[in-house]
Amino acid sequence: MADTVVEIHVPLRETPDRSETSYPFPWIDAIEEFLTEAEEQGLAEVFDDGEEFGDVYVFSITGAGEDRLLEIASRAAALDGVPGGAFAMVTDDEAEEFGLGRRVDLP
Repeated sequence: MADTVVEIHVPLRETPDRSETSYPFPWIDAIEEFLTEAEEQGLAEVFDDGEEFGDVYVFSITGAGEDRLLEIASRAAALDGVPGGAFAMVTDDEAEEFGLGRRVDLP
């Protein structure tokens, strides 16, 4: 039986008001840290390393029910500095590529 996976799709936009020498996407590190903490607390598991996919950056989580995974995804999307327009895709660990499944808009 396939395990539920929630993909968190975040528009790949640079953080405004940053110095020219700083990393343009500090929100990626913030989300990765947040998801790692959720994993350490036993709330979910990071399914795979985040990666760029077209015009979004995708993080994947599993290891819990859909409601909990969507709650974690929503909290990740609401972190300071994360670009607006994030959404989740509810899929499973047998999906052959990103973006397959049911789309859920995140706050």
